[in-house]
Amino acid sequence: MIIQIAIGSVMMLLTVCIAALSAWAIEATFSRLHWWMLREPHRPKLMLMVVVAALWALAMVTAGVWLWAFCFRILGVFNTMEQSVYFSLVSFTTLGYGDILLSHQWRILGGMAAANGLLNVGLLTALLVEVIRHVRKSQLEARAERGAS
Repeated sequence: MIIQIAIGSVMMLLTVCIAALSAWAIEATFSRLHWWMLREPHRPKLMLMVVVAALWALAMVTAGVWLWAFCFRILGVFNTMEQSVYFSLVSFTTLGYGDILLSHQWRILGGMAAANGLLNVGLLTALLVEVIRHVRKSQLEARAERGAS
């Protein structure tokens, strides 16, 4: 049990660190493009930022799923990589079909994968909403400044 908790904790830290580092990179990219986003037309640029941020969030979920899949495979929990990826995806998204189950000795690790997915999805949703809010607020402020001058 302690080994499962230790492995699960390391995996959770890894996925959160990867998401944090990539959030830093995407924020730096958006900062460099800030001047461009404030120029008219605003709505297509906002839509583009939403698409980019959504693809980024999807990439982070995908990275988390693959990390967990490699972990399950390296530990010998599943016989094939396909089973590892499938179980990881079903757990990480908290879907939990139950058609592939972990052996008794690894079941806590499966729960930790699900908790990690829940945490990451919440974090990524918050970041996605923040990107949209920040871009739109900046665009409205830029429009108001142009209208006042």
